[in-house]
This record gives sequence, C-alpha cells and structure tokens, in this order.
Amino acid sequence: MAEHASRHVASLKGGVSQYSSELGSITAVTAETFPILKNLSIKRLVLAPGTIREPHWHANANELTYCISGTVLVSVLDTGSVVSAFTIEAGQMFHIPSGSLHHIENIGDTEAELIVAFRHELPQDFSLWSGFGAMTDAVLGNTFSTPSSTWASIPRDTTPRYLVARPGDPVIPDGANFPNPHKFDVESQSAPVSSPVGSAKLAREGFWPSLTNISMYSLRVSDDGMREPHWHPVTSEMGYIHAGHARMTILDPDGRLDTYLLEPGDVYFVPASYPHHIEVIGDDDIHFLVFFDQATPADIGYRAAASAYSPEVLAATFSVPLANWPALPFTPEDPLIVAKQNPSDPVA
Repeated sequence: MAEHASRHVASLKGGVSQYSSELGSITAVTAETFPILKNLSIKRLVLAPGTIREPHWHANANELTYCISGTVLVSVLDTGSVVSAFTIEAGQMFHIPSGSLHHIENIGDTEAELIVAFRHELPQDFSLWSGFGAMTDAVLGNTFSTPSSTWASIPRDTTPRYLVARPGDPVIPDGANFPNPHKFDVESQSAPVSSPVGSAKLAREGFWPSLTNISMYSLRVSDDGMREPHWHPVTSEMGYIHAGHARMTILDPDGRLDTYLLEPGDVYFVPASYPHHIEVIGDDDIHFLVFFDQATPADIGYRAAASAYSPEVLAATFSVPLANWPALPFTPEDPLIVAKQNPSDPVA
C-alpha cells in the first residue's frame, strides 16, 4: 500500500490488492492498513466487460456504492425472499444492507469502475461459492432434494473467487431499468447546496429513505472556491478524491495541525468533531465523494460559529480590543462552500 506522510490520508489506487487479473481488480483501504478509520472503509472495484463480482454478502456492514464509469447489473436477495435487479450507470449509486446477497455484473462494452464504501472499518464478507463449499454433497442434496451424486462433480471451495467470467451474453431481467429502493441517481439530482463556486449533491436519508447509517455527498468545488472550515459533531467523514487536487487541514485534539495535499485516488478520514477545511490547489475543479457514518450528517461551520456569539465574547476569546474585532457577516446558516477572497497560501 502506498504511504502518505499524514495519518489522515491513504491511497486507494495504491491500496491493498484483494484481487487482480485480466477480469479486473479489487483494492481496499481498511483499518488494517489505515488505523485511524472507524465505522467506515472503502474499496475500488474494476470490472472488465463480461466480468461478475460473484454473489456475496457482508457480515457486518452496509454497503454504499458509487459508479464512476461503465454500466453494471446488480441483483439483490433481501430477507423475506425479496429479489430485485437493476442497472447502474456512471453517476448512480446503490445501497446493500448487511447480510443481503448480491452480485455486480459488467453488462457494457467498456470497463466499469465503482467506489464501494462500507459502514465498518473492517468489513467481512462471504461468497455464495464459499458458502456452498462449506457443505457436503449429502447436505446440499438434502437441501435441494437431489441425489448427493448431483454435487460430486460441481467444484466448490471455502475461499472466495471474487471475480468470475460470464459465459455468453448478459441476461437482463425485465424491469431492471425501473426505479428501485436500492438505487439512487445522485448526479441527476438538482444540487440542494449550490453556489457560483461549487455544489453538493446529497445521497442521504431525506432523499433516499433506504439509507440507515451511511450517506454520501458528491462535492464539487471550483478553483476559486473553498469548503469552509467546519466540524461534524457526531459524524465521521471519509472522502475519496475522484478529480482535481486539493489541500486539507485537520486539527487534532492534542493541538497537532495536519496539513496535506490530496490527488485523485486518495482517501482521507476525519474523526467526528475534528475541525477541518478543503481548498482547491491548481486550476482544475475538484470532485470528492464524501461518505459519512450517519444517514443524515450534520456540521457546524466557522461562519455560523462566529455568528453565534457577540463581538464582546469573540474579542475576549481572541484577546483583542473590542474596537479591533472585525465586523463579520452574520450567518444564521452555514454556506458549506465559500468563494476565495484572498490568494491561497503557498504550497509547502
């Protein structure tokens, strides 16, 4: 795994390889190699055309996935024998509850790339292949009302295969293009947070009722904008840098200041209530996938924090004469994204 100087950032593209072949790849950043992670982790799934992420389920984590590119078919078996299947394209998302059996299949002619977040720092999974491999021929025969000899010639093992090649053309069920509670088209959303210097599209409970303990913001900021300094009182934040370059600063409780640069493929993590900010470095806009360990994340920004107190309290706090305290704009609701009024600090 690629190393960063900061304990708050890691590389997903340079993460731990769980699988790699001509069929595709799976790389992961979990608490095993990124110890600061709590309640969240992330994987990058790449599928060649005709490749299937084998049917599997997660034992301890809900899954929230964003499609970067390509077209995939997702099928899900939930409790109560409820089966659903739907297609996912670039800019769309899907959510899988912990324990639900599901598969992901590239049904397009080009490579598919997906960013997969989990609501646990050390996600566990089982594959259908390994589940069948745990049972004897007789047990499977009894289960399916067949002779045990039926299963003697079918290979099985208890280790996952991860990616497998589909024989023939894809089979797309009727109705796979219809709306589904597991699916959310976040990039077609009219951005609830929008300004001349950026926007945030929100995959959270208020817009997607299926979410229970995880959410995501699709955050874009232009080169003349900045995500204002803020903190999340009860919510941890994990971000994936899809495009652009940025600088981020985090204040740790012991007073240590951690400032670092981010590039595409990086992952950062901010524990709950740690103050931080994000600014664009360079001429390109940034696009972050920002995951949270709550279905409805909340934050407190510096502008609202300053508006909550009188000039007298603030002047005393910063040990300056009241006459020297600047007249700050009253901000009853944080803007989330602000325009740069000053040149960026030099990059160290």
